[in-house]
Amino acid sequence: MTPTPHIAVLGSANMDLVAYVAKAPRRGETVTGREFRTAPGGKGANQAVAAARAGATVSMIGAVGTDAYGTQLRSALEHSGVDTDMLRTVEGPTGTAHIVVGDDGGNAIVVVPGANGTVTALTPGDEGLIASADALLLQLEVPVEGVLAAARAARRHGVRTVLTPAPAQHLPPELLDATDLLLPNEHEAAALTGIIDDPSAAARSLLSQVPEVVITLGSRGSLYAARDTEPVTVAAPRVPAVDTTGAGDTFAGTLAVALAEGASVVKALTWASSAAALSVQRPGASASMPYRKEIDDEAGRTP
Repeated sequence: MTPTPHIAVLGSANMDLVAYVAKAPRRGETVTGREFRTAPGGKGANQAVAAARAGATVSMIGAVGTDAYGTQLRSALEHSGVDTDMLRTVEGPTGTAHIVVGDDGGNAIVVVPGANGTVTALTPGDEGLIASADALLLQLEVPVEGVLAAARAARRHGVRTVLTPAPAQHLPPELLDATDLLLPNEHEAAALTGIIDDPSAAARSLLSQVPEVVITLGSRGSLYAARDTEPVTVAAPRVPAVDTTGAGDTFAGTLAVALAEGASVVKALTWASSAAALSVQRPGASASMPYRKEIDDEAGRTP
């Protein structure tokens, strides 16, 4: 039996404030929404929930505020099985994400960092937690200084780092040097490389900076590339999209679990794509994330 992997996550915890509309407003336009929801979110918390539901033991490093949202986020993470001992509480507001979701399933998001902006360094205990993990998941909704500190800690202890470079921004060479697997979507890959509409070329460019790259391609699946190997493309299940919020985080968390369990690249990408396909058929971010049996069943149906 495969041992249960331990995944550490350093990243953001936000309360998602979601408005559902027929069509997202253009600049200067006001539209009427049909529904409003609040839901736990943030790329770090989302990836932690995805990995926990996929069967891993998961620990979250980050910060929430002293408001009601902070209490709700901590409770939601614990309810999903995520250990929050290293999720600190800091004075002030919790981070929020203001999301507009259209009938086509697409979304537009404004993130207000709040407490996430205080995650600029590791605190006592964080490095030991990272050292005990099989993989470390990172994103860019907390300050890059904190992300770099965590990546360097993982490198010191031989822990695999998986970095989702979102929101897209300049990545310091020191961070790329400490990254094992870079996981952008096709838009982030284009922003990082300047190569538009050619994910394979973008992946080749990124391999000059990191040893492995997975570029997610939305409904078209994902592309894996590593140095000295041929790229591999894995198709995604064809499903109707209700809400794509959190799909990328579902993919990231599930992929980390599969790789930590020793799955082949193709099997891991297929499994992660199946999880993401399930998530887009449901509203919300962490609320839409599937459990392991659901993922196994969906992956078994994928040709």
